[in-house]
Amino acid sequence: MDKVRVRYAPSPTGFLHIGNARTALFNYLFARHHGGDFIVRIEDTDTARNVEGGEESQLRYLKWLGLEWDESVDKDGGYGPYRQSERAHIYNPIVEHLLAEDKAYRCYMTAEELEAEREEQQARGEMPRYGGQHAHLTKEQEEAFIAEGREPSIRFRVPQGKTYTFNDMVKGEVSFESDGIGDWVIVKKDGIPTYNFAVAIDDHFMEISHVIRGDDHISNTPKQMMIYEALGYEIPTFGHMTLIVNEERKKLSKRDGSIIQFIEQYHDLGYLPEALFNFIGLLGWSPVGEEEIFSKEQFIEMFDEHRLSKSPAFFDKVKLAWINNQYMKDKDLDTVFDMTLPHMQKAGLISANPSDEELRWAKSLVELYQQQMSYAGEIVELSELFFKDELQLNDEATEVVNGEQVPELMRALKEKLNELETFDAAAIKAAIKAVQKETGIKGKNLFMPIRVVVSGQTHGPELPNTMELLGKEKVLERIEPYTV
Repeated sequence: MDKVRVRYAPSPTGFLHIGNARTALFNYLFARHHGGDFIVRIEDTDTARNVEGGEESQLRYLKWLGLEWDESVDKDGGYGPYRQSERAHIYNPIVEHLLAEDKAYRCYMTAEELEAEREEQQARGEMPRYGGQHAHLTKEQEEAFIAEGREPSIRFRVPQGKTYTFNDMVKGEVSFESDGIGDWVIVKKDGIPTYNFAVAIDDHFMEISHVIRGDDHISNTPKQMMIYEALGYEIPTFGHMTLIVNEERKKLSKRDGSIIQFIEQYHDLGYLPEALFNFIGLLGWSPVGEEEIFSKEQFIEMFDEHRLSKSPAFFDKVKLAWINNQYMKDKDLDTVFDMTLPHMQKAGLISANPSDEELRWAKSLVELYQQQMSYAGEIVELSELFFKDELQLNDEATEVVNGEQVPELMRALKEKLNELETFDAAAIKAAIKAVQKETGIKGKNLFMPIRVVVSGQTHGPELPNTMELLGKEKVLERIEPYTV
């Protein structure tokens, strides 16, 4: 295996989520850094759990993230098919070979018998594993089971007293004792090969040089090594990335409601793919230095597998928002506007078929918030002050408008604004300056009450620009109650 060849092999039992995306991204970076191939293979043999659209989601959102592959179901590189369900012609002869060499055998135990055995072992405080009851059946016993109508599974005969050791790219040397692993199923009763058997066969025939995956797969490694060894295959280099954990330092779960899990959700919320790529690239891997904003090309150039972390990767929502904000600020206004408009229309803030004037106003609104926007969909929440008839003030804002100078300030502001023939930011700024000169109120005591009265907020974008977009009528309407 002179050339680096890695694979991301999702099961279409679900949609592309953060954990899988990280696995794909690190494999992609490793391949590109070393001038190798990145393969996407679909492991779809768990037919009962496959979901409609699962494969499409995986491929669509990998592309959206910018992970272009060298081989997959849509790009044959000579190692296909790239769906496990289409590779039976490869697996079946190998199963027969293992049976012929007595490295595998047919097991006729029923699901009920296996469950009873498992319950008895658990009751004794033992780790459940198959006890080998059908490991040495006679021909007559097999014929009797067949006569009963039993369908066999095929189990791999695990060597006893053997230690399986490999040098993990992340964890260093890892060992497993074979005595703790019962003879395991390589082909289910329905004739479909199991994951640990099929994945080893596929990795061999696709000439995979490195298997980089999540820590939850490490216990699968000795079983896969058994298949490699039994068939005389070269064993690839393994690397198991640490878990991703949430704020409570618990393993990130698809059922964790505190964190958005699926890449499609980030797409729909209006995150930028290059920002999400950047964020995921720092989940369990660290560059040299303090910088955290990198392009895909920079990631490829500097990716070093030796800098994969041995500690769990913390999913920091605040950091994700910050990274995406850095990218949003650097985007041209037209792009950001195109991203935000559907969200405003869905929320009913902008009409479905807006006029040119409404579009210009909406674009100015987006420009007002671009510097603080973390994702496109956030424009709805950020800009709500423009669409409310009544503003709800928090305690801090209420305290501001209850200041003793506020009525005087608002009366002067009302007068100056009423005099304006052109209600734009420059004129509004000049009016506020005139109010300052007339009343002697300045600094925070000047600007904070005006901001709270017109926007309901103590912080926000440029005040004159905000007032211009609100329009003269609405601004005066909001000022009026505070003039007395």
